Amino acid sequence: MTRKLAFLILRVAVGGLFVYAALTKLGALDAFAEEIANYRVLPAITVSVFAAALPGVELLAGVLLIVGRWTRPAALLLTLLLGVFVAALSQALLRGINLSCGCFGGAELATWGTVARDGVIALATAAVALLAPSKRPDRSP
Repeated sequence: MTRKLAFLILRVAVGGLFVYAALTKLGALDAFAEEIANYRVLPAITVSVFAAALPGVELLAGVLLIVGRWTRPAALLLTLLLGVFVAALSQALLRGINLSCGCFGGAELATWGTVARDGVIALATAAVALLAPSKRPDRSP
């Protein structure tokens, strides 16, 4: 398999994962807002705004990865979101908060396995960002 094909597969798989995650949240924004509130990191007044905005960001970034437009910024944004999520989830687990991760629209109990899984996904999004071809013009003499 060529590097170009491997990158294409990774980019589309990661993009598809985030499109799927976003669509599962869009169908149940109230439940997603409740899951976000359970992390106990955001002020209550911001939870509904965050719950409404996050699926749209995930959907847009996922679609951009699938179609191969603005690949590096989309992958960097998703890496950042995953980093924040892993930190929020880790603090909740360390504090003994029993919660659902809110990742894919189900009632999956959050565990350290969830942290590990999302860490691996963050590595994949970071790899997409690092391997994305540069669109800069050649400046060699």
